[in-house]
Amino acid sequence: MAKTPQKTENAAAVLKVFAVLESLAEDRRASLGDIAQRAMTSKTTAHRLLQTMVDLGYVEQEPETEKYGLTLKLFGLGARILRGQEDLLRAADQAMARLSRATGEAINLGVMDEFDQRVAYIHKYDSAYSLSMQSTLGKRNPLYSTSLGKALLAFRDDAEIRDRLTQMEMRKLAPRTITDPEELFAQLQQARAQGFAEEIEESEAGVRCMAVPVLNYAGRSVAAISIGFPLVRFDEARKPEYVQMLLEAGRQASSALGHG
Repeated sequence: MAKTPQKTENAAAVLKVFAVLESLAEDRRASLGDIAQRAMTSKTTAHRLLQTMVDLGYVEQEPETEKYGLTLKLFGLGARILRGQEDLLRAADQAMARLSRATGEAINLGVMDEFDQRVAYIHKYDSAYSLSMQSTLGKRNPLYSTSLGKALLAFRDDAEIRDRLTQMEMRKLAPRTITDPEELFAQLQQARAQGFAEEIEESEAGVRCMAVPVLNYAGRSVAAISIGFPLVRFDEARKPEYVQMLLEAGRQASSALGHG
């Protein structure tokens, strides 16, 4: 059935709203011109949308600079979503804390954005080292280039994996990013067989990560836990030790969710 002009216009308006919100999420404060440029819309449209968001309490404008920024009202919405993940956070936290103490490296928990082919970071333990992998809660990265994303994908059924691969625009993001769907599919099969996924400079130059899935009662991945290392600090001789710690963390968190 063809889309009606009204539906098309409504969809375009929604896309512009979220483009403005995502632009503000990238910059703490931004001018009208910058927001319009990043959202790829006119200043008139951006101003109209921003004023509506100000009226609703999601955006504020500084009187002195006239720049716009997000308010904590959006954070409140995010917090409500995370409350729905309380069981998962509780299940993963203890295992992540143990990994953090044992390695001193960055530990992350990610979940799949089911509609955007991305992984969202929802919990973390920062590295004890000044030179470390940095992540931001709420940040989203592509599934195909991250160990978290690969661990999430690998423990879905093959039909779903194939379907998701067809929806991905696999762009080169770092020196060793995989851009061939068949190569990625083969790597996901290997990750499923060995119980963990890894990536070396596929998402970010100089970074190496390994991840395990967190499985629900049905054996379906609902999250993943990763360790992130600066490439220069990764000790190849300790890799089996890291793998065993990760696998145990995944088993512990999965068991708490009823798997096994």
